[in-house]
Amino acid sequence: MKHSALDRSILGGFAHGPVIAAKEALSFWGGVDPATGSVIDVHHPLHGTCLTGGILMLPTSRGSCTGSGVLLDLVLTGRAPAALVFSEAEDVLTLGALIASEMFGKPLPVLRLGPEAFAALSRAKTAEISDRAVVADGLEISLAPPATASLDLTDADRAMLDGQQGLAAQQAMRIICAMAAQQGACSLVDVTQAHIDGCIYASPANLTFAEEMVEMGAQVCVPTTMNAISVDRANWQAQGVPPTFGDPAARLADAYVRMGCQPTFTCSPYLLDSAPLAGETIAWAESNAVIFANTVRGARTAKHPDFLDLCIALTGRAPLSGVYLDEHRKARRVIDVELPDGVDDAFWPLIGYLAGRASPDRIPLLRGLNSAQPSQDDLKALCAAFGTTSAAPMLHVEGVTPEAAGALRDDADHVSISRADMVAAWTVLNAGPEEVELVAIGSPHASLTECRALATLLAGRRRHPDVAVIVTAGRQVISDARNEGLLARLENAGVRVLPDLCWCSISEPVFPTRTRALLTNSGKYAHYGPGLSGRAVRLGSLADCVEAALTGRVAPRLPNWFS
Repeated sequence: MKHSALDRSILGGFAHGPVIAAKEALSFWGGVDPATGSVIDVHHPLHGTCLTGGILMLPTSRGSCTGSGVLLDLVLTGRAPAALVFSEAEDVLTLGALIASEMFGKPLPVLRLGPEAFAALSRAKTAEISDRAVVADGLEISLAPPATASLDLTDADRAMLDGQQGLAAQQAMRIICAMAAQQGACSLVDVTQAHIDGCIYASPANLTFAEEMVEMGAQVCVPTTMNAISVDRANWQAQGVPPTFGDPAARLADAYVRMGCQPTFTCSPYLLDSAPLAGETIAWAESNAVIFANTVRGARTAKHPDFLDLCIALTGRAPLSGVYLDEHRKARRVIDVELPDGVDDAFWPLIGYLAGRASPDRIPLLRGLNSAQPSQDDLKALCAAFGTTSAAPMLHVEGVTPEAAGALRDDADHVSISRADMVAAWTVLNAGPEEVELVAIGSPHASLTECRALATLLAGRRRHPDVAVIVTAGRQVISDARNEGLLARLENAGVRVLPDLCWCSISEPVFPTRTRALLTNSGKYAHYGPGLSGRAVRLGSLADCVEAALTGRVAPRLPNWFS
C-alpha cells in the first residue's frame, strides 16, 4: 500500500509471527502474566490469549507504569510478543523494549502505524517485520526510519552522555535521549523530585535492571520517593512469605535505597509532606500518582514508565514533551456526567472507571460533578480508577480541579455518562457471591482520613471471625494513625494495617489463601484484582466494606443513589 509518513519504525528489528490485534489498550502489569505471556485481564477482549511470538497490535498501552518491567521480563525469558504495533503514541512498553535492546542486547521491534495501515494489518493472519517494511498476506507497508531528533542539550547533559558522571548516569542519559527522540521532544527539562515505581517486584527483570544500575554506581541527584514494594519489609519472613519471593523483593527495595531513594514505600506519594506544589515540574511513575499529581495538585509530570523513572532521578532531567507543555494539558473531550442525588464514596471510583473507558486516549473534562463537592479521598479514588481504563496522564473536573477553567480545546468532542452506563458498570464490577471472606482497603494506599472513617464506621465492633480485613497504607500515615490512637482502634476491631506493600503487589500468604471472594472500595483493585488474585472481586462503598467485615456477607445490590 502507499507509504504514509504516519507509518514509522520506533525501535528497529526483525520479527515474524501471527497477528494478534485488539481495538482496546492493555496494561501489561495486571493484564499479562509474565510467567506465561497470557492475558489475565478478565475485562479485556484478549483475555486468555497467549501473546508469545505474536505481532501484537494495540492502539496503545494503558494502566500501570510497571508494564515496562513485565515486558522486559517477557523478553529476557523468551515469552514476549515478536513485535509491538501501535496506532497512537505509547511510552511504557516502548521503554521496556528500549531497555531490552540497550542494556541486554535483545531488540524487540516497535512500530507506529497510521489508521489506514493499522486497520489493514489488523486483518492479516501473519506478518513479517523488518527495519524498512511490514509484509503480510499480500500487503506491504513501507516504514519511515526511527526518529533521530536533534536535542538541544546543555553542557551538563553532554558531560553525562560522555560518561563524565559515571557509567550509570551515562546509560541513563542515553535512555532519556532515545525516549525524547521518539516522543518528538527538542530538549530536556529539570525536575525537582522523582517517584520510583520500578521497586515493585513485578518480575525478575525489575531486580536485574536495578542491580545492574547499582553495579554501575548509580546515585539519584534529586529527592526521590519510592512506591509500595511487594513485601512488608520488616515482617515478610514472620508472615510466611516464601524466601523465593521475599528475598528478591526485599533485594529490589534495598537496591533502590542504596541508590539514594527514600524508603517511603507508598503508592500515594501525594499524601507525604513532600507532595509537589502547583506548577512544580516533577518526574513520577505509578499511574494513580501521576494522574493525581497532574489533576489535583496541578504539578507537572509525564506518565513515566518504570526504569525511565530511575534514569530521570539519576540525571535530574526529563524529555520536555507531553503534559510538561501547556498545550498538551488541554482537554480534547468533554464528558457530561448525570449526577445522581446523594452519592457516596463508591460513586467516585465508578465514575473514574467509566471516564477512562469514555476517554481511553485523551485528556477529558468532566462536567456535572462540582455540586457533589468531592473530597481529596474521592478524587484519589477517581484518579486511580481512571488510570486503569485510560492511557491519559490526567483529567479535569469542572469547578473542582485547579486547571479545569480554560482547559478545553476548541476542537474537543462530547460524550456523556448516563445512569444506565453507571448501572451496567456497577453490575460488572460488583459481580460475585454474597459471602465475602476478605475486605481489601488501600489501593492506592489509604489516607489518614480514610482510616478515621473506617474506625468510625466500625464503632468499636469487631470483625466477623471468618472475614479478614486488611488496610494497606504508607509508613507516614501509619505513624500518624498510631500517634492519635487510631491504629489501636482499628487493631482492636480485628483490622490488619500493613505497611510497604499494597493490594496490587500483595501475594499469598499475606493475601489470605482461604479467600473465595473479596470486597474492595477501590475501582483500581476491582479491575485488576480478578486477574491478579484469581478470586471474585466486588466493588462497594466503605460502609459496604464494614457490613461485610461484620457479617461476612453483603448482597450484590445497586447503591441507594441509583433509586
